[in-house]
Amino acid sequence: MSDIAYTPEEVANILKISKFTVYEMIKRGDLSAYRIGRKYRIEKADLDRYIQTSKGESPAASTASSEPLLNPSTSTVTSSTPTPISTPAPYNTSSIGEDSLVIYGQDVVLDILTRHLERQFPHIRFLRQYSGSLDGLIALYRGNANVATSHLWDSDNNEYNLPYVRRLMPGHPAIVINLVYRMEGFHVAKGNPKNIKTWSDLKRPNVRFINRERGSGARVLLDEQLRLANIPHHQVQGYEDEEMSHMAVASRVARGEADVGLGIEKAAMQVDSIDFIPLHQERYDLVIRKEDMDKPQFQALLSILNSGSFQNEIEGLGGYDISDMGKIIGEV
Repeated sequence: MSDIAYTPEEVANILKISKFTVYEMIKRGDLSAYRIGRKYRIEKADLDRYIQTSKGESPAASTASSEPLLNPSTSTVTSSTPTPISTPAPYNTSSIGEDSLVIYGQDVVLDILTRHLERQFPHIRFLRQYSGSLDGLIALYRGNANVATSHLWDSDNNEYNLPYVRRLMPGHPAIVINLVYRMEGFHVAKGNPKNIKTWSDLKRPNVRFINRERGSGARVLLDEQLRLANIPHHQVQGYEDEEMSHMAVASRVARGEADVGLGIEKAAMQVDSIDFIPLHQERYDLVIRKEDMDKPQFQALLSILNSGSFQNEIEGLGGYDISDMGKIIGEV
């Protein structure tokens, strides 16, 4: 074990992010930590490894960190004592039964939703898989997920999610329910010193971009916008440099390792030393198989989404539009 270990607060200062973001990184398995009593400690070697992986300098570590993580969600990002999590192996989805429910998606709103569901169904294991939108829909199609989240924009008809659900779940009727609207935009250094404001600015030779992984909603939005602007991928410096979450992108920009990244406003609110340039409002939906909708846990999920207490809790976080929360957007 290393002689040097940091508290989450010290790591937050080093990375220029909030301590709650550090707790979320620990919970997702992005950053290894151990517990002493009720306190967490992060070894210097593990922090260095995370930073090097974020830079793309350790392919082995990067591959390991990109494995999907599936964990029971027992706390929210604002919890002072989050569930300790090291990087686990992917859940064996072949064992999913009536006593388990698997939710694909990365947003903190899902942590809070899961906590509400756990209160009503203590006998059911609610499990989280932190994967992008395309992977979630494919898992739902294959029967490896019960709920998937999606924020996939189709530029042909300016529509979110429904065209992708239709294509990726052929022959499997699904219900699409709105969770929140989120604002996608550029994460830039404080004061926006390079005056980055439009998609076309990404092809400037003095601009370093940090991308999201393939299959994520942010990556799909970027690729669609580049296609519409006739900007080849190779003209974007950093296009192949990927991170696995909005928070990781914001952190890279805050550390000066990139000039700009694409992410949601909520992530920018949680990271010091960056500004947010709004570009595109996205619809963030839940996707559920139609055959499951009459089951008690799914009816409870709908009831929670439409409850005033849950909506007030999400609205209080800031950065989310809950105007259509719980609304059935369509059946595909």
